[in-house]
Amino acid sequence: MKEKVKPYQSSSLSKKAQVELMFDNISGQYDGLNRVISLGTDLKWRRKVLRMVRAHGAQSILDIATGTGDLAIAFAKKTDAKRIVGLDLSEGMLRMAQQKVKLNPILGERLEFVKGDSEALPFADNTFEAITVSFGVRNFENLEVGLSEIYRVLAPGGLFVVLETSVPEHFPMKQGYALYSKYMLPMVGRLFSKDRVAYRYLSESAAVFPFGKAFNNILAKTGFNVQAFEPQTFGVATIYKASKA
Repeated sequence: MKEKVKPYQSSSLSKKAQVELMFDNISGQYDGLNRVISLGTDLKWRRKVLRMVRAHGAQSILDIATGTGDLAIAFAKKTDAKRIVGLDLSEGMLRMAQQKVKLNPILGERLEFVKGDSEALPFADNTFEAITVSFGVRNFENLEVGLSEIYRVLAPGGLFVVLETSVPEHFPMKQGYALYSKYMLPMVGRLFSKDRVAYRYLSESAAVFPFGKAFNNILAKTGFNVQAFEPQTFGVATIYKASKA
C-alpha cells in the first residue's frame, strides 16, 4: 500500500487491533449499511464469487474476513463442499453470522465459524481446495504476510478468489466515485452507525489499496498463479482469481 491507513489514527493500537474493534462496533449495522452504500451491488459481486467457487468443485472452502457470514452461508447452501469455514477477527461479526445459522441449523453440519487472524491461520498446510476473501485484504496489517498464509493453507491446484474495492480510472465514474467515497459514504456511515469513523476508514483504505495489475503483481510475488482480474460496476470493485500450482 502507498501508506498505512488505520481506523483510529490517534490510537496507539496496532492496525489489526483497531480493525477488530471497529468491526465489533459496527457489526449490528454492517449488513444494512452495506446494502445502502453499495445500492445492493455487493450481493451481485458475491454471487459471482460463489459461481467461481462452485465451478471449481471444491470440497473444502475457507472464507476469510467472513464478517456476518453471508458468503460462507451461500457456500453451504449452494455448493457440494463437505467442509466450509468462515474466519474473522471480530467476535461481533461472528456473533451475527452464528445468529443467521441458527435460523437454518442444518447448515451447521458443514459450516463452522472461527475467530482467527488471517496472518496466522490456525490450519495445517494444504488444507482447503478454495479460499475466498471479500472486502478483507485491504484490512490486513501486513498484506504479503496474509497472502503467504493463504498460499500455505491452500491445497495444490486450489482456487483463490478475492473480491475487493478498487477505484474507477475513467471519466466520469472516476470523479463521481471520488466525491461519493469522500463525502457520501462517511456521511451515511455517521447517520446509521455508532462508530463515526468506521466508514471514513473504509473509504480511505480503499483509496490507497493497490488494485488491478498492482495487486496481481503482489499475488504473483507471493507465489500464486494469477489467472484473471475482472473490474465490477465500472471499476468500483474488482474480482481477482488465482491458483496454487
